[in-house]
Amino acid sequence: MKDNNKKTAHFHLPALFEFYEFYKVFLPLFFNHREYFYDWCDIGSIYGSPADCIWGGGRFGAEEYDAEKVLNLVQKYGISARLTFSNSLLKKEHLSDRKCNRICEIFGKGNEVQNGIIIYSDLLLDYIKEKFPQFYFVSSTTKVLTDFDDFYNEICREDFKFVVPDFRLNRQLEKLKILSEKEKEKVEFLLNECCYIGCKDRKKCYENVSRRILGEECDEFICKAPNGSEGYRFSEAMKNPTFISVKDIEEIYLPQGFTNFKIEGRGLGSAVVLEMILYYMVKPQFQLNVREEIYLDSMLDLF
Repeated sequence: MKDNNKKTAHFHLPALFEFYEFYKVFLPLFFNHREYFYDWCDIGSIYGSPADCIWGGGRFGAEEYDAEKVLNLVQKYGISARLTFSNSLLKKEHLSDRKCNRICEIFGKGNEVQNGIIIYSDLLLDYIKEKFPQFYFVSSTTKVLTDFDDFYNEICREDFKFVVPDFRLNRQLEKLKILSEKEKEKVEFLLNECCYIGCKDRKKCYENVSRRILGEECDEFICKAPNGSEGYRFSEAMKNPTFISVKDIEEIYLPQGFTNFKIEGRGLGSAVVLEMILYYMVKPQFQLNVREEIYLDSMLDLF
Protein backbone atom coordinates (compact mmCIF):
# COMPACT_ATOMS: atom_id res chain seq x y z
CA MET A 1 0.00 0.00 0.00
CA LYS A 2 1.29 3.43 -0.90
CA ASP A 3 2.33 5.75 1.92
CA ASN A 4 0.32 8.90 1.13
CA ASN A 5 2.80 11.01 3.08
CA LYS A 6 5.71 9.86 0.94
CA LYS A 7 6.83 12.10 -1.89
CA THR A 8 7.05 10.77 -5.46
CA ALA A 9 10.43 10.32 -7.14
CA HIS A 10 10.31 11.60 -10.72
CA PHE A 11 12.81 9.72 -12.87
CA HIS A 12 14.12 11.32 -16.06
CA LEU A 13 15.07 8.61 -18.54
CA PRO A 14 17.60 8.71 -21.41
CA ALA A 15 17.64 8.19 -25.19
CA LEU A 16 14.31 9.60 -26.36
CA PHE A 17 15.07 9.08 -30.04
CA GLU A 18 17.72 6.38 -29.86
CA PHE A 19 15.54 3.92 -27.92
CA TYR A 20 12.15 4.60 -29.45
CA GLU A 21 11.59 0.86 -29.97
CA PHE A 22 12.57 0.17 -26.37
CA TYR A 23 10.13 2.72 -24.96
CA LYS A 24 7.39 1.48 -27.28
CA VAL A 25 7.55 -1.78 -25.29
CA PHE A 26 8.51 -0.41 -21.87
CA LEU A 27 5.93 2.37 -21.47
CA PRO A 28 2.82 0.18 -21.78
CA LEU A 29 4.48 -2.24 -19.37
CA PHE A 30 5.03 0.55 -16.86
CA PHE A 31 1.47 1.84 -17.03
CA ASN A 32 -0.32 -1.52 -17.33
CA HIS A 33 1.66 -3.34 -14.62
CA ARG A 34 2.20 -0.78 -11.90
CA GLU A 35 2.43 -3.65 -9.41
CA TYR A 36 5.89 -4.38 -10.85
CA PHE A 37 7.17 -0.91 -10.00
CA TYR A 38 7.78 1.01 -6.78
CA ASP A 39 4.62 2.92 -5.94
CA TRP A 40 6.68 5.96 -4.95
CA CYS A 41 8.11 6.58 -8.44
CA ASP A 42 6.97 7.82 -11.83
CA ILE A 43 8.46 8.94 -15.14
CA GLY A 44 9.12 12.68 -15.09
CA SER A 45 10.45 12.89 -18.65
CA ILE A 46 12.39 11.10 -21.37
CA TYR A 47 15.25 13.13 -22.81
CA GLY A 48 17.50 13.05 -25.86
CA SER A 49 18.23 14.46 -29.29
CA PRO A 50 18.88 12.99 -32.74
CA ALA A 51 22.52 12.13 -33.43
CA ASP A 52 22.74 14.60 -36.34
CA CYS A 53 21.50 17.57 -34.31
CA ILE A 54 24.19 20.28 -34.03
CA TRP A 55 22.50 21.86 -31.01
CA GLY A 56 22.88 18.52 -29.27
CA GLY A 57 25.59 17.62 -26.85
CA GLY A 58 26.44 13.95 -26.83
CA ARG A 59 25.89 11.77 -29.89
CA PHE A 60 27.43 11.54 -33.36
CA GLY A 61 26.57 10.23 -36.79
CA ALA A 62 23.23 9.80 -38.52
CA GLU A 63 20.19 7.71 -37.66
CA GLU A 64 16.71 7.00 -38.87
CA TYR A 65 14.06 8.64 -36.73
CA ASP A 66 10.57 10.04 -37.04
CA ALA A 67 10.24 12.96 -34.64
CA GLU A 68 6.46 12.98 -34.82
CA LYS A 69 6.27 9.26 -33.97
CA VAL A 70 8.54 9.84 -30.99
CA LEU A 71 6.40 12.76 -29.82
CA ASN A 72 3.17 10.79 -30.28
CA LEU A 73 4.52 7.96 -28.14
CA VAL A 74 5.33 10.10 -25.11
CA GLN A 75 2.14 12.15 -25.54
CA LYS A 76 0.09 8.97 -25.48
CA TYR A 77 1.31 8.31 -21.94
CA GLY A 78 1.33 11.91 -20.75
CA ILE A 79 5.12 12.10 -20.44
CA SER A 80 7.20 15.22 -20.98
CA ALA A 81 9.77 14.99 -23.77
CA ARG A 82 13.02 16.89 -23.31
CA LEU A 83 15.27 17.86 -26.18
CA THR A 84 18.94 17.71 -25.19
CA PHE A 85 20.42 20.87 -26.70
CA SER A 86 23.51 21.12 -24.51
CA ASN A 87 26.15 22.09 -27.07
CA SER A 88 28.33 24.62 -25.25
CA LEU A 89 30.02 26.25 -28.25
CA LEU A 90 27.14 27.51 -30.37
CA LYS A 91 27.46 30.77 -32.29
CA LYS A 92 24.84 33.00 -33.84
CA GLU A 93 25.18 31.35 -37.24
CA HIS A 94 24.19 27.98 -35.75
CA LEU A 95 20.79 29.22 -34.62
CA SER A 96 19.31 28.99 -38.11
CA ASP A 97 19.98 25.24 -38.43
CA ARG A 98 16.93 23.84 -40.22
CA LYS A 99 16.88 20.41 -38.58
CA CYS A 100 17.06 21.76 -35.05
CA ASN A 101 14.42 24.40 -35.69
CA ARG A 102 12.15 21.80 -37.26
CA ILE A 103 12.45 19.55 -34.20
CA CYS A 104 11.51 22.51 -32.01
CA GLU A 105 8.49 23.16 -34.22
CA ILE A 106 7.33 19.56 -33.83
CA PHE A 107 7.89 19.25 -30.08
CA GLY A 108 6.63 22.77 -29.42
CA LYS A 109 3.14 22.05 -30.69
CA GLY A 110 0.31 22.59 -28.23
CA ASN A 111 0.35 19.63 -25.84
CA GLU A 112 -1.41 18.70 -22.64
CA VAL A 113 2.04 17.98 -21.17
CA GLN A 114 4.69 20.66 -21.60
CA ASN A 115 7.95 19.59 -23.23
CA GLY A 116 11.36 20.88 -22.21
CA ILE A 117 14.83 21.77 -23.42
CA ILE A 118 18.04 20.73 -21.64
CA ILE A 119 20.36 23.60 -22.41
CA TYR A 120 23.83 25.07 -21.89
CA SER A 121 24.10 28.10 -24.17
CA ASP A 122 22.45 31.35 -23.08
CA LEU A 123 22.52 32.39 -26.74
CA LEU A 124 20.38 29.39 -27.66
CA LEU A 125 18.23 29.88 -24.56
CA ASP A 126 17.29 33.43 -25.61
CA TYR A 127 16.64 32.31 -29.18
CA ILE A 128 14.31 29.46 -28.21
CA LYS A 129 12.51 31.56 -25.60
CA GLU A 130 11.63 34.08 -28.30
CA LYS A 131 10.87 31.74 -31.18
CA PHE A 132 9.46 28.70 -29.34
CA PRO A 133 7.99 29.98 -26.05
CA GLN A 134 6.12 26.71 -25.38
CA PHE A 135 9.11 24.98 -23.75
CA TYR A 136 10.44 24.89 -20.20
CA PHE A 137 14.21 24.80 -19.65
CA VAL A 138 16.62 22.57 -17.75
CA SER A 139 20.12 23.81 -16.94
CA SER A 140 22.50 21.13 -18.18
CA THR A 141 25.01 19.31 -15.99
CA THR A 142 27.52 19.97 -18.80
CA LYS A 143 28.05 23.40 -17.22
CA VAL A 144 30.07 21.49 -14.58
CA LEU A 145 28.96 23.65 -11.67
CA THR A 146 31.10 22.12 -8.94
CA ASP A 147 31.04 25.19 -6.67
CA PHE A 148 27.88 25.19 -4.55
CA ASP A 149 27.48 28.98 -4.76
CA ASP A 150 27.57 28.83 -8.57
CA PHE A 151 25.00 26.04 -8.48
CA TYR A 152 22.78 28.04 -6.12
CA ASN A 153 22.93 31.06 -8.42
CA GLU A 154 21.76 28.80 -11.23
CA ILE A 155 18.87 27.58 -9.06
CA CYS A 156 17.85 31.22 -8.54
CA ARG A 157 17.58 31.90 -12.27
CA GLU A 158 13.93 32.14 -13.29
CA ASP A 159 14.79 30.80 -16.75
CA PHE A 160 15.13 27.27 -15.41
CA LYS A 161 12.45 24.93 -14.14
CA PHE A 162 15.15 22.39 -13.22
CA VAL A 163 18.91 22.49 -12.67
CA VAL A 164 21.12 19.40 -12.92
CA PRO A 165 24.15 19.95 -10.67
CA ASP A 166 27.53 18.39 -11.23
CA PHE A 167 27.48 14.91 -9.71
CA ARG A 168 30.11 15.97 -7.17
CA LEU A 169 27.50 18.06 -5.37
CA ASN A 170 25.25 15.04 -4.77
CA ARG A 171 26.58 14.48 -1.26
CA GLN A 172 26.78 18.06 -0.06
CA LEU A 173 23.70 17.35 2.02
CA GLU A 174 24.38 19.90 4.72
CA LYS A 175 24.28 22.68 2.12
CA LEU A 176 21.49 21.12 0.09
CA LYS A 177 19.12 20.73 3.00
CA ILE A 178 19.01 24.49 3.66
CA LEU A 179 17.42 25.14 0.25
CA SER A 180 13.79 26.22 0.34
CA GLU A 181 11.09 23.76 -0.68
CA LYS A 182 10.67 25.56 -4.01
CA GLU A 183 14.44 25.48 -4.63
CA LYS A 184 14.61 21.76 -3.79
CA GLU A 185 11.92 21.08 -6.39
CA LYS A 186 14.25 22.51 -9.06
CA VAL A 187 17.20 20.23 -8.22
CA GLU A 188 17.58 17.20 -10.49
CA PHE A 189 20.31 14.84 -9.31
CA LEU A 190 22.41 12.80 -11.74
CA LEU A 191 22.15 9.37 -10.12
CA ASN A 192 24.57 7.04 -11.83
CA GLU A 193 27.61 8.97 -13.06
CA CYS A 194 30.66 6.77 -13.63
CA CYS A 195 33.14 9.62 -14.12
CA TYR A 196 36.11 9.78 -11.75
CA ILE A 197 35.27 12.08 -8.85
CA GLY A 198 38.70 13.72 -9.06
CA CYS A 199 38.41 14.49 -12.78
CA LYS A 200 39.54 18.01 -13.71
CA ASP A 201 38.89 17.65 -17.44
CA ARG A 202 35.13 17.10 -17.45
CA LYS A 203 34.37 20.46 -19.05
CA LYS A 204 37.07 19.90 -21.70
CA CYS A 205 35.49 16.53 -22.47
CA TYR A 206 32.08 18.14 -23.06
CA GLU A 207 33.62 20.89 -25.18
CA ASN A 208 35.37 18.29 -27.32
CA VAL A 209 32.03 16.62 -27.98
CA SER A 210 30.49 20.00 -28.87
CA ARG A 211 33.28 20.74 -31.35
CA ARG A 212 32.93 17.39 -33.05
CA ILE A 213 29.14 17.73 -33.38
CA LEU A 214 29.69 21.12 -35.04
CA GLY A 215 32.05 19.44 -37.50
CA GLU A 216 35.19 21.20 -36.27
CA GLU A 217 38.54 19.53 -36.74
CA CYS A 218 39.84 18.40 -33.36
CA ASP A 219 41.53 15.45 -31.74
CA GLU A 220 39.32 12.99 -29.94
CA PHE A 221 39.35 13.57 -26.18
CA ILE A 222 41.20 10.86 -24.28
CA CYS A 223 40.06 10.34 -20.72
CA LYS A 224 43.01 10.12 -18.32
CA ALA A 225 40.97 9.03 -15.32
CA PRO A 226 41.60 5.63 -13.71
CA ASN A 227 39.76 2.96 -15.77
CA GLY A 228 38.61 5.69 -18.15
CA SER A 229 39.50 3.57 -21.17
CA GLU A 230 36.99 0.91 -20.13
CA GLY A 231 33.98 3.10 -20.85
CA TYR A 232 30.77 3.26 -18.87
CA ARG A 233 29.92 0.42 -16.49
CA PHE A 234 26.94 0.58 -14.17
CA SER A 235 28.72 -1.70 -11.71
CA GLU A 236 31.55 0.86 -11.49
CA ALA A 237 29.11 3.77 -11.20
CA MET A 238 27.71 2.06 -8.10
CA LYS A 239 31.14 2.32 -6.47
CA ASN A 240 31.35 6.06 -7.09
CA PRO A 241 31.11 7.94 -3.77
CA THR A 242 28.55 10.27 -5.37
CA PHE A 243 26.29 7.41 -6.50
CA ILE A 244 22.70 7.72 -5.28
CA SER A 245 21.15 4.35 -4.53
CA VAL A 246 17.49 3.36 -4.28
CA LYS A 247 17.90 3.30 -0.49
CA ASP A 248 19.39 6.81 -0.59
CA ILE A 249 16.42 8.08 -2.57
CA GLU A 250 13.92 6.55 -0.14
CA GLU A 251 15.70 7.36 3.11
CA ILE A 252 17.62 10.59 2.43
CA TYR A 253 16.57 12.56 -0.63
CA LEU A 254 12.77 12.13 -0.70
CA PRO A 255 12.35 12.86 3.03
CA GLN A 256 14.37 16.06 2.56
CA GLY A 257 12.13 17.20 -0.29
CA PHE A 258 14.24 16.30 -3.36
CA THR A 259 12.10 14.53 -5.94
CA ASN A 260 13.85 14.72 -9.35
CA PHE A 261 16.44 12.18 -10.44
CA LYS A 262 18.16 11.76 -13.80
CA ILE A 263 19.38 8.40 -15.08
CA GLU A 264 22.37 8.75 -17.38
CA GLY A 265 22.42 6.45 -20.35
CA ARG A 266 22.56 8.10 -23.78
CA GLY A 267 24.91 6.26 -26.10
CA LEU A 268 24.75 3.02 -24.12
CA GLY A 269 23.06 -0.18 -25.24
CA SER A 270 19.40 -0.60 -24.40
CA ALA A 271 20.23 -3.67 -22.29
CA VAL A 272 22.37 -1.50 -20.00
CA VAL A 273 19.68 1.17 -19.77
CA LEU A 274 17.15 -1.54 -18.93
CA GLU A 275 19.33 -2.71 -16.03
CA MET A 276 19.44 0.84 -14.67
CA ILE A 277 15.67 1.18 -14.90
CA LEU A 278 15.22 -2.22 -13.25
CA TYR A 279 17.46 -1.16 -10.37
CA TYR A 280 15.83 2.20 -9.74
CA MET A 281 12.17 1.61 -10.58
CA VAL A 282 11.28 -2.09 -10.42
CA LYS A 283 10.63 -4.09 -7.26
CA PRO A 284 13.27 -6.87 -7.02
CA GLN A 285 10.70 -9.69 -7.11
CA PHE A 286 9.37 -8.43 -10.46
CA GLN A 287 12.62 -7.61 -12.25
CA LEU A 288 12.61 -10.95 -14.09
CA ASN A 289 9.05 -10.32 -15.28
CA VAL A 290 10.09 -7.00 -16.80
CA ARG A 291 13.23 -8.50 -18.37
CA GLU A 292 11.19 -11.25 -19.99
CA GLU A 293 8.66 -8.82 -21.42
CA ILE A 294 11.40 -6.61 -22.87
CA TYR A 295 13.80 -9.32 -24.04
CA LEU A 296 11.10 -11.32 -25.80
CA ASP A 297 10.33 -8.38 -28.07
CA SER A 298 12.35 -9.09 -31.21
CA MET A 299 12.43 -5.43 -32.27
CA LEU A 300 14.86 -4.48 -29.53
CA ASP A 301 18.59 -3.99 -30.01
CA LEU A 302 20.04 -5.36 -26.81
CA PHE A 303 23.69 -5.09 -27.78
